[in-house]
Amino acid sequence: MRGRLSLAAATAAVLCLPVQAGAEERGFDVPRGRLSSTLPALSRQAGVSISVVDAKLWDARVKSVRGRMSIDEAIRRMLAGTDARAVRVSATSWRIERKAPVRAVYRPPPPLQAALPRAREPAQDMVAGAQDEIIVTATKTDLPYSHFAGVATQLDGGDLAFGGERGMESILSRVATVSSTHLGSGRNKLFIRGIADSSFTGPTQATVGQYLGDIRLSYNAPDPDLRLYDIDAVEILEGPQGTLYGAGSLGGIIRTVPKAPDAREMTLQAIAGLSLTQHGDPGGDIAGIVNLPVGDDGHALRLVGYMITDGGYIDNPLRGQTDINRTHIRGGRGKFRFDAGNDWTIDVGGVYQSITADDAQYTDKDAPPLSLNSMVEQHAKARYGMGTLVVMKDWDDLHFQSSNAFIDHRLFERFDASLPDAEEGMNTPGGGSNAATPVVGTVDVVRLFAPRDIGVLGNMPRVLDQHNATRMFVSENRLSRPYDDGLGWVIGASFIHNRARQQREFGYGNLRAVVPGVINEVTEITGYAEATVAILPDLIATGGLRLSRARLGGSADGVPFAVIDAGREMTASRTETDLLPSLSLLATPLTNLRVYARYQEGFRPGGLAVDRNFVRRFRNDQVRTWEAGVRIGQRGQTPFDASIAVSHSDWRDIQADFIDGDGFPTTANIGDGRITSLSGALAVRPTSALTFELSGVYNHSRVEKLSPQIALIALASPGRLGRIPNVASHAARGSVSYVTALGSDEDFRINGWASYIGPSRLGIGPVLGESQGDYVDTGIAMRYGDARRGLSLTLTNLFDSRGNRFSLGTPFVEGNEGYMTPLRPRTLRIAIDVAY
Repeated sequence: MRGRLSLAAATAAVLCLPVQAGAEERGFDVPRGRLSSTLPALSRQAGVSISVVDAKLWDARVKSVRGRMSIDEAIRRMLAGTDARAVRVSATSWRIERKAPVRAVYRPPPPLQAALPRAREPAQDMVAGAQDEIIVTATKTDLPYSHFAGVATQLDGGDLAFGGERGMESILSRVATVSSTHLGSGRNKLFIRGIADSSFTGPTQATVGQYLGDIRLSYNAPDPDLRLYDIDAVEILEGPQGTLYGAGSLGGIIRTVPKAPDAREMTLQAIAGLSLTQHGDPGGDIAGIVNLPVGDDGHALRLVGYMITDGGYIDNPLRGQTDINRTHIRGGRGKFRFDAGNDWTIDVGGVYQSITADDAQYTDKDAPPLSLNSMVEQHAKARYGMGTLVVMKDWDDLHFQSSNAFIDHRLFERFDASLPDAEEGMNTPGGGSNAATPVVGTVDVVRLFAPRDIGVLGNMPRVLDQHNATRMFVSENRLSRPYDDGLGWVIGASFIHNRARQQREFGYGNLRAVVPGVINEVTEITGYAEATVAILPDLIATGGLRLSRARLGGSADGVPFAVIDAGREMTASRTETDLLPSLSLLATPLTNLRVYARYQEGFRPGGLAVDRNFVRRFRNDQVRTWEAGVRIGQRGQTPFDASIAVSHSDWRDIQADFIDGDGFPTTANIGDGRITSLSGALAVRPTSALTFELSGVYNHSRVEKLSPQIALIALASPGRLGRIPNVASHAARGSVSYVTALGSDEDFRINGWASYIGPSRLGIGPVLGESQGDYVDTGIAMRYGDARRGLSLTLTNLFDSRGNRFSLGTPFVEGNEGYMTPLRPRTLRIAIDVAY
């Protein structure tokens, strides 16, 4: 995996922004101190990438830099009197190395600039180059990876975009420990390292925390699957991250770092591609990225826009339609950076994306390949909008940041809920669901429409429409001291208010019937602190604590007043208080060898769920994880690097979904569980141009101490409750990358990969106990060109295999559990990219 974090003692601090930077004068205010703390500040103020090749230089004492001067002069003044020198690699990057080369250390030559898949653009704070050690910005103290006790993966934004932008699919194909459901783009749930709860988008909070920069993307909504255009990097921290990130990070976090506006030069980039899918319709994608300086005072605007169409490949013989599952994605992102002076920076931004799926993504197992027999059109629509305000200031060795956002996330899904003997000829696509029709009495009609009661309505197609609407306000304020001279710390506070409403209704022709829904509200106030201290020269300790107080409330939606009044005690507001400690130790007994141990906790607050015509509570759940690991070698410094980690998690009162007596998904605490995970990664670089990478994970999970409600289901489906759902018992990934120069400016780059996803189960009980997984996915991507223009060709699913990514079709059709979600058939994409 090209973006796998190095284990290096070699280091880098990078920051970004394209353009001719060397001679232009800028204002600098960088205090003296160790290179590890001063270099990030100089990089940020200069807007360039500066890497450090020799790890021992990290502790070098350097001079202060103040006043207006060129970047060359600023770096020269900083390094004056040391045994280090700066070598300019490109217009926007420098490399710091010793004046006398250290022959004992393997150091491959720097990569060719022509190897970049796209034009150089502004980068975000503290993202290191591929040959350098990573600064783990997700720790909130800019901690070098050599000092981080845990498993962190950083995927380069250029690598993610190489071969075509695929959103979360790009991440899933590169990281063996991250998995997902596959209902469709904008509808999926993500899991890391075996911490998985269910297949549905219900009232439970996600087990993976997702962030855009330092802004939380969602609370209890599905993955919005934002497209990864104009991204610097994606950071993945495995295991609970409760101390720094609070509720909803049981399995870990995924943090996407977007590129920042550049106040020095206008840049423009465009990408366009055409896709041809075997057995299906063609598709296409187009995107534009523009950076605009505003005035002469350091202000800038950066905009991203894109349109993507994925061609369909599933046929519906029952309706006489082909390629029904076409998907349309439209979106954009913008940020205005205001330089307020005196090292104050204000970013105002926004994100919007819409995803429309024309029909379902699943097929019938017992039908011809890539075909689905359904009488209704099961379309889905996801709309995601976010507005952000981020205020930052740097002074001396401290950094302050206030991150604030408002999110509006809406999802509509339609499921086939036809009665078992419904006739083909009576279907009208769409079912007349858009007509204005009266809502009939809830309880009686729900019973009439119940999946297991045909009633008197005859054999007609029937749909179940589900609407999820989530609104969230989030604010986090923190003060940090980046790790330097054996000490780094962060202290902060956050506020979250989230309101999620789930509404459901049956549609039978023009007749509509409201099904009980639920409203969940949570207000969470937290304070946290964490510190990293070098106890001994080769021993580093990190400890932290988070105190969270959440107020939970909600109500039933779409049920008679008498039912609401009877359950008033159940839906009354209540509070929960959680204390989440963390502790880790990292030792370096030998050069290029690091050993660590870590303890961390995570939790999710409780909530309300619908069970038939009633609303009931489910409790909070909590994960405690012990982890140990070894890292060998240093990326960019040694011919290979490797890591292995083992973790054990105790999961108390697991929140999960199952099917109730009326065929609806509902949520409950199913019991306690244990998860043991073993993961490893290996990267070998025979030459500077060739890289082999291999990674894998093994998960062993068990659900124990079943709750009484789930114990009854266990009697009906013995053998289907042992494993935690939706996580493969094992998975592996391998890749090969090669780049070579062709001419003075052009290069040719090729990357091939293969992933194996092992078997797993869909969920709990007789309806959700289906097996899935056990398939191989493959692909190859190549590009010829330079930094300003290029031609790309990508081929995915090389062997045109089907596989079964997800066994959930619709839970509302009785007697048909034979569903599968196949891989997209072999697809060829041809694309061009240009930059000015």
